[in-house]
Amino acid sequence: MLSYRHAFHAGNHADVLKHFLLVELLSYLNQKDKPYWYVDTHAGAGLYQLTEGYAAKNAEFEGGIARLWKRKDLPAALARYVEVIRRFNPDGKLGFYPGSPLVAQAVMRRDDKLRLFELHPSDSKLLEANCEALGRQAQVQAGNGFNGLKSVLPPQPRRGLTLIDPPYEDKGDYRTVIKAMEEGLRRFATGTFAIWYPTLQRAESRELPEALKKLPAKGWLDVRLYVQSPSSDGFGMHGSGMFIVNPPYTLVATLNEVMPVLVDALALDGGARYTLAHHTA
Repeated sequence: MLSYRHAFHAGNHADVLKHFLLVELLSYLNQKDKPYWYVDTHAGAGLYQLTEGYAAKNAEFEGGIARLWKRKDLPAALARYVEVIRRFNPDGKLGFYPGSPLVAQAVMRRDDKLRLFELHPSDSKLLEANCEALGRQAQVQAGNGFNGLKSVLPPQPRRGLTLIDPPYEDKGDYRTVIKAMEEGLRRFATGTFAIWYPTLQRAESRELPEALKKLPAKGWLDVRLYVQSPSSDGFGMHGSGMFIVNPPYTLVATLNEVMPVLVDALALDGGARYTLAHHTA
């Protein structure tokens, strides 16, 4: 399906959770001198204007990054994420929001590489344009990122982070995520993988993290941010989760500090909360 455009949701509560964690995961990789690859299976357009166009229609960013924008009391890890977003708004006004590739590149070092996939023809062209200034550091492929994993895993440096972030408009995406992770771990068992997923009142959404927990990995972490109670009609996304395979050992402590702040900042009603589960083999 090619109807999904992430621009409608840029900067919302799900992006906040996803990109805060992306900054943390890459910062951890930066602690060693050896280069790494960042692989993104559903990279989007790369950069989104918030004040007009798709993002302005529902203005979902107002319930996400906008609630953190002027805060001076954020935990250090959350403040690092907000600082990355500020780099794309040098005038101090929240007008642009970077997608995952540009969030990642803002944290990465010169010798680290980006391998990006985007299937939507319009967004893939925008992504190429938004990454043009990165030169050879970034490679953009217009195609299915699930299929593209075979061409980039394992990464040449044998270090890397893979973000799997499909729209899940097609129910088949849930099954494909599991298959992609099985293949990814066969090819790169020591790599870190981050899978974003929506929390919905549908079986596929509930079953995905449970299936991910059964993968043959050394360890995993599952964090979910609920910003509101589930709707009475059973429709709509009331939060999102990030499932991380082979997470940094430091991440649990960081999340215990940050997640209560995110719940307080992004809550839409009294049903806002978070859950955190982790396992080390």
